[in-house]
Amino acid sequence: MKILIIEDDEKIINFLKKGLEEESYSIDSSQNGEEGLYLASVNNYDLILLDIMLPLMSGIEVCKKLRASQIFTPIIMLTAKDSIEDTIQGLDIGANDYLSKPFSFSELLARIRVQLRATPNQQTKLKLADLELDLLSKTAKRGEDNITLTAKEFALLEYLIKNQDKVLSETLLGSMLNNMDEVNISNVVNVYIYRLRNKIDKPYEKKLIKTVRGMGFRISDE
Repeated sequence: MKILIIEDDEKIINFLKKGLEEESYSIDSSQNGEEGLYLASVNNYDLILLDIMLPLMSGIEVCKKLRASQIFTPIIMLTAKDSIEDTIQGLDIGANDYLSKPFSFSELLARIRVQLRATPNQQTKLKLADLELDLLSKTAKRGEDNITLTAKEFALLEYLIKNQDKVLSETLLGSMLNNMDEVNISNVVNVYIYRLRNKIDKPYEKKLIKTVRGMGFRISDE
């Protein structure tokens, strides 16, 4: 699942990005309202974390413009203000929830899960053959077996299943993984594909992850 953070404080962005990526969310971020509005308009996000006090365009204006453009991605407003007037204004313009700084990360995660569950047609489970991912609880099963995955392994498997039957290049998969970690490992894709295969394929007769020589990888139940 992909979350957009629109927040001008770099320390807060880094804190949220690290914590959310550890929970297997994919993160984009912007430090001003104009760029944030553009990103939210041209990309598909599952949720937006939106600060009210932003350079170039306030969070209130960003929210107004998104809703006027019929973009109904769930929005959780973040602000240092805590007056009832600010809360009402944020909700009146179309925000789904409101969280005052400082807030606990565990509370933010709970608010995010509530919004993702409440979103109409939100896909919260992925299934391929007898493999199933629960995107909210971040759990994986194959048949009756529970499979323990790291955050990166889960995110990679989620991406593969969402693009099942498509050949995904090492460059594309590497870019997705490196978005979650600044450490550049030359064979990062092969390392994580190997780990996934050991967990979701090796113990089972039917193999799901395929290597397409010279092109990349795909996941399929064929």
